[in-house]
Amino acid sequence: GFLSRAAFSILLKSLFSKNGKPYPMSEEDEDKIFQLLDENKDNRIDMVEFKDIWKYWLKYILDPVSALLIIDVQNDFVSGTMALKGCPAQQEGQDVIRPINYCLTHSKLDVVFYSFDWHPKNHISFVENVTKRKMHADSKVRAADAGKMDTVVFSEPRRTEQKLWPEHCVQGSWGAESHPDLQIVENAKRVNKGTNPDIDSYSAFWDNGKLSQTELLNELKKENVTDVYVCGLAYDICVAATTRHSLEHGFRTYLVEDACRGVDE
Repeated sequence: GFLSRAAFSILLKSLFSKNGKPYPMSEEDEDKIFQLLDENKDNRIDMVEFKDIWKYWLKYILDPVSALLIIDVQNDFVSGTMALKGCPAQQEGQDVIRPINYCLTHSKLDVVFYSFDWHPKNHISFVENVTKRKMHADSKVRAADAGKMDTVVFSEPRRTEQKLWPEHCVQGSWGAESHPDLQIVENAKRVNKGTNPDIDSYSAFWDNGKLSQTELLNELKKENVTDVYVCGLAYDICVAATTRHSLEHGFRTYLVEDACRGVDE
């Protein structure tokens, strides 16, 4: 019903080994690990503690499950209204497609997710809609003067600081579709974000105010995912936000850097 200190030492030697040969580990190092995991300090690892150890540590070593998150590789970000080549960094969004397709073809992935900006026509982030909401007194840019990539502050339906973008990825439009050269694998899962007209959603996990979340976290948990690989568009906006939230939720997280392109240098 429990692991003694001696039994725990045997477990460590089994875990930290190569070809059956344990790596050198001092008793002091073993004690440090044991003390971290023995939360109730009764000098043994009981079943409750072991379940936490399994979930947050052993599973990553013994039973890893990998997920690839492909973020917003959509027509509008590649060649449409929000094409990255028109942004300050002047990068080509289509450059991510080849490395992502390579990952899909050559990597041992357990589950693949495709995220989509999926905005209603009246979305708060569209510069075309800037006059449709009341400005907050804190806004340094007036609605009449606001342009692409300016930041304004709206007062409704709540105080919201918002960077303005051209209309993009409108639900059901060509611009919202996945780029035709991107491989879509069987049994992949789709995540729509930015569906609430009154708040933007960079991350594939949460909206920008963390008021509501997508189904992504629950789906990752359902698949028992431990390792999350993130790639897509744009590096410094939606990919960055998704990567941060993946880390916050406790996943071992990797940014596939050569499969990302950004907005700003």
